[in-house]
Amino acid sequence: MENRVILNHSEKQEITQNYRSLLRACRKILSNEDITEVRKAIEMALSRKKEFRRPSGKLSAIHSLEVANIVASEIGLGRTSIICALLYDVVQHEDVEKHEILEAFGKKVEDIVTGLIKVKELYTKDTSIETENFRKLLLTFAQDVRVILIILADRLQTMRSLNLYEAESQQVIASEVGYLYAPMAHRLGLYAIKSEMEDGVMKYTNREMYSFIAKKLNETKRARDKYIADFIAPIKKELEAVGLKFDIKGRTKTIHSIHNKMKKQNTPFENVYDLFAIRVILDSAEKDEKADCWKVYSIVTDKYQPNPSRLRDWLSIPKSNGYESLHTTVLGPEKKWVEVQIRTQRMNEVAEKGLAAHWKYKGGEGEKGMDSWLGNIREVLENPELNAIDFIDDFKLNLYDEEVFVFTPKGDLRRLPKGATVLDFAFDIHSGVGKQCNGAKINGKHASIKQVLKNGDHIEVITSKTQEPRAEWLKVVATSRAKSKVKQALKEIQYKESEFGRETLVRRLKNWKIELTDQLIHQLVKHYKSKTINDFFREIAVGTIDVTSVKDYVHAQENKALDKEKQDVIAQHKSATNFVASYDEVASSDDILVIDKSLKNVDYSLAKCCSPIFGDAVFGFVGVTGGIKIHRKNCPNAPEMRSKFGYRIVNAQWSSGSSANFQATLKITGSDDIGIVSNISQVITKDLKMKMRSISIDSQEGSFEGTVTVFVNDTDMLGMLIRKVKNVKGVYNVSRIDSVV
Repeated sequence: MENRVILNHSEKQEITQNYRSLLRACRKILSNEDITEVRKAIEMALSRKKEFRRPSGKLSAIHSLEVANIVASEIGLGRTSIICALLYDVVQHEDVEKHEILEAFGKKVEDIVTGLIKVKELYTKDTSIETENFRKLLLTFAQDVRVILIILADRLQTMRSLNLYEAESQQVIASEVGYLYAPMAHRLGLYAIKSEMEDGVMKYTNREMYSFIAKKLNETKRARDKYIADFIAPIKKELEAVGLKFDIKGRTKTIHSIHNKMKKQNTPFENVYDLFAIRVILDSAEKDEKADCWKVYSIVTDKYQPNPSRLRDWLSIPKSNGYESLHTTVLGPEKKWVEVQIRTQRMNEVAEKGLAAHWKYKGGEGEKGMDSWLGNIREVLENPELNAIDFIDDFKLNLYDEEVFVFTPKGDLRRLPKGATVLDFAFDIHSGVGKQCNGAKINGKHASIKQVLKNGDHIEVITSKTQEPRAEWLKVVATSRAKSKVKQALKEIQYKESEFGRETLVRRLKNWKIELTDQLIHQLVKHYKSKTINDFFREIAVGTIDVTSVKDYVHAQENKALDKEKQDVIAQHKSATNFVASYDEVASSDDILVIDKSLKNVDYSLAKCCSPIFGDAVFGFVGVTGGIKIHRKNCPNAPEMRSKFGYRIVNAQWSSGSSANFQATLKITGSDDIGIVSNISQVITKDLKMKMRSISIDSQEGSFEGTVTVFVNDTDMLGMLIRKVKNVKGVYNVSRIDSVV
C-alpha cells in the first residue's frame, strides 16, 4: 500500500482558504465558463494519488494553490496560466499523465505545463545559473511568455516561505532570485513583485543592514506620515477644485532601494532625502488620460518648485514593458525634495502587474514589445559564440538597464538600453551599417562611435567602405546584440585574412615551382609553432611570418620529397621489368607477354573496363577471335575471368622502355565556385602540359561532380595529376575510375 502524507487540521484549513481565495480572484477576471475549467483543474490537483512535501516541509498542493493565487490576483493572468500553475506539479510527480491534461484542457495548457516541467527538471539536477544547462532553461522560457510569469510566481511564493528552509538553501535560493528573477520581474514591468523579491533577497543575504534600515524606517514612521499629510493637503484641495477623480497617497520606498541610495550617494540613512514617493492615481477615461495627468503635473509644480532635470515622461513614449507614468521631483516643505508619480488606474495596474495587464487593456502593443524582447533574448541565447557566463552577464545587464529613445534621420523611433553608443545604434539599424560605421552626426554635430546616446538624439550614421570591425569595438558597444555581431564580424575578418595568407603563400610557392600539400602545411605549422593552420595563414597575411623565410624550409623539404620520389620511381621501374602476374588460376606457362608499342605480330589492345596504363600490374586475356585484351590486375571483371576462363589468361608485363600515351579517367567532386572548371583545366593543360581528351561537369545545389579523361605516360604521372588537382581550391576529392568516357 502506498504511503500517504497525513494532513493535519491547519493544513486542511490552509487548503480551504487558498481554494476560496483563488476562486474569488478568478471571479474578478474570468467568465463563468472559465471558472468552471479552473475548478476542474483544482479538483484534479487536489485528487492526487499521493501528496508530497516540498523541501520547506510545506505541502506541494498548498504551494500550487498559492502560486495560482499570485498568477491570478497579483499578475492578473487568465484561465490558461492559472490552470498551468495548478497542474504542473501533479504532472511532474506523475499523479496525472500529460495526455490527460491534453484531453481535459487542450494543447496550449499541455505545452506550457511541459515547459514548466522542463524548467523544474533542470532544478532537480541542481543546475547552476552559470552552467551551459541554464541556456536551455532560458530557451524554454522563451517559448511562451507565460512560462516566465508562472515561474516568477513560483519563485515569489518560495521567497515568502523561505523562513521554513534550512540556512544553506535560503542563501542559494535568495542569491538566485537576486541574480536573475528580480531583474526579470523588473524587465517585465512587475514592479511590485520585483520590489518584494529584492527586499526578501536582502533580508536573507544582508540581514544586518536589512534590520538596521527596517528599524530606522519604523522609528521615523510618525514623522514621515505627518510630512506626507502636510505635503498632500494643498495638492488635494486644488485637484478637487478642478473636478478630477483621484486617489493620492504616500508610499515608502523599499528597504532594498533605500540601501542602494545609501551606497550610490555614499551617505548614511539620515541623509537619504527620498525615502518615499507621492503617488496620484486618476480615475480617467482612456481618451482623457494624458491630458488629466498633465493637469495634475501643472497643479503640483505650481504649488512646489520642480527640478527640471528630474522630469520623466513615460506618457508620450511608454517603456517597452508597457509602463506609463509621469514622474517629477519637487521641493516640498522644509526644503526637502519629494518625488511625485502621476498616473491613471489603468496605468497603475500595468505598473503593478506588468505586461499581463497591458495585454488586457491594449491587446497588441505590449505583446509586440514582449515579442521583440523575447526575440532579442532568443538571438543572444542561440548565438554559439557566447559562453554561459558572458551570456548571463549580458542578460542581467539588459534586464536592469533603463532605456533611451533616439531617432533615425527619417524620424523613426529606436529604443536602446541606457549607456548605448553610436556603434550600438548602427548595429541596431543593420549589421552591415554597424560593420562600416566610423562615426555619426548627432543633432547635426559630428560624434565618434564611442559617443553615449541621450534621450531625443537625432542620429545619422556615417559609414566608410574601408572601415572594418576591430577588437576594441567590444569595449565600445553596450548591447549584447551588438557584441555578438562584432564577435561574428571579427571571426569573418580572421577567416578572410587566413584565406588571403593561404593564397599569398600558394602564389609565391608556385613562382618557386613548389606545391603546397596538406602534409607540407602541417610541417610549416609545426615549424613556425602556430596554434592552428588558420593562425599560420593569418600570420603570413599580416606579415608576422615573412613568406621569403618560408622558401628555404619548403625548398629543402620538397627536395627531400623529390629525392624519395625518384628512388621510388626507379624501384617501381625495376619491379615492373621483372614483374610476372601470378594467379592460382593461370595456366602453367613460362611465356610472358611483354607489352610494348613496337610489339609486332600480336593483336592486343587495352581493355576499356579498367583502362590500364604503364605502371599498373596487368594480365592478358585471350579473346575468342584470337586478340588479347590487357586488363589491370584489380579490374572489376578479373575475378569472373579467373574463375570461368583461367585457361585463357596469359601473364603480361610492361616493357621498361614504354613511353606510349594512355587514357585515364578521374572522378572529381567539389564546390561549384566560379572558375573552378577553368582552374582544373589549367592545372592539367598548362601546369602539367598534359593532353585532355574530355571533361564533363554536372553541378547541383552548390556542389559539382564530374569526370576528366587525360592522356598520361604512366602511373607516376597520373599520381602527380591527382595530387595537383586535389590542391585546386574548392576541390573535395579526386579518384581514378575504371571506364573511359
